[in-house]
Amino acid sequence: MKLHELRPAKGSTHKEKRIGRGEGSGYGGTSTKGNKGGQSRAGYKSKMAHEGGQMPIQRRVPKRGFKNPNKIAYKVFNVGQFDHYAEVYGLTEFTFDSLYQIGAVGKTDKVKVLATGELKGKFSFKVHAISEKAKSLIEAAGGTVEILN
Repeated sequence: MKLHELRPAKGSTHKEKRIGRGEGSGYGGTSTKGNKGGQSRAGYKSKMAHEGGQMPIQRRVPKRGFKNPNKIAYKVFNVGQFDHYAEVYGLTEFTFDSLYQIGAVGKTDKVKVLATGELKGKFSFKVHAISEKAKSLIEAAGGTVEILN
C-alpha cells in the first residue's frame, strides 16, 4: 500500500449538498428552506422563548403571590452565637465592621440579633435591628446595645 492509494472507508464520506446552485442541482429554488416564513429568509435568528404564535409559557402560567419591594432582609444572629465568636476571634464589641472582618456578614447585609441561647460574657452591640428579648438579655448580662440606621 502506498500513500496515493489511501482512500476513506466505503460509505464514510458523503457528497456535499450544494444548495442554491440552480434548479438542475435539485437544491435550487427555495434551497431546501421551504416556501415562506422567517426560517426561509436570510438573517433569521429565533428569539429566546419564541413559541411560534403559541401563547408563551410566561403568559400561560398563572402568577401568584406578592413581592414586597420595601422588605428588608436581615442576616440573623442568635445571642448564643456571640460567645463562640468572642472565644474564637477575641471580640468584645460586635459591630457590623467586626462581623464583616471575620466573614460572618457580607458587605451589603444588615444585622439583626435574636434571643435564642444564652449570653455568658459582657459585650457591646452596634447592629441594625434587635429583638426586645435579646436586648433585655444583653443588658441583663451587663452589655450595651446601639441601633444603627
